[in-house]
Amino acid sequence: FCPGCRALQPPEHRPDLFRLMDCDRSFRVDAQQLQRRFRSLQLVVHPDRFGQRPPKEQHYSEQHSSLINKAYQTLLNPLSRGLYLLELHGIEPAQETDYDAGSEFLMEIMEINEKLAESKNEDSLQEIEILIKGRMKTESSLCKPVMFYFISDDLQEAKKLLAKMKYFANLEDKLKQKKIPS
Repeated sequence: FCPGCRALQPPEHRPDLFRLMDCDRSFRVDAQQLQRRFRSLQLVVHPDRFGQRPPKEQHYSEQHSSLINKAYQTLLNPLSRGLYLLELHGIEPAQETDYDAGSEFLMEIMEINEKLAESKNEDSLQEIEILIKGRMKTESSLCKPVMFYFISDDLQEAKKLLAKMKYFANLEDKLKQKKIPS
């Protein structure tokens, strides 16, 4: 807001999403604090509050609201948060073609993809969903090691594990598409 006239100003071109959401620039975030910040920011800039303001401020309100939504979603999700941290450090995320995931891991991904392609009923989809979610969130999950690598500033190892997380996120997307009735 302009300190003189209190008019809403345009958002920064490329704001730091961590700073915007009042979080430490870290892989570890407090989801409840993030949600509180999201809600408090939306209360201030949501387009519903600017319906009677000039069109320019209405537009800025929409931009701010959209940016806050993007920041919240990016920082809430471990994969997107990790990829964003890499981006902030100037590191390109691993592409499937330039990443050596290891034959055991790639076999596991292929097997899950095959099960997904062959699944014919809700029970088999449920089984695959449990397998994918378990692989992402159990004690041997990828999130804890990724957090460790970010803490120890080993960004190349974090990048490798984020690439694995990306494989599982792609599987989750395929699963969601399969669950949608055609």
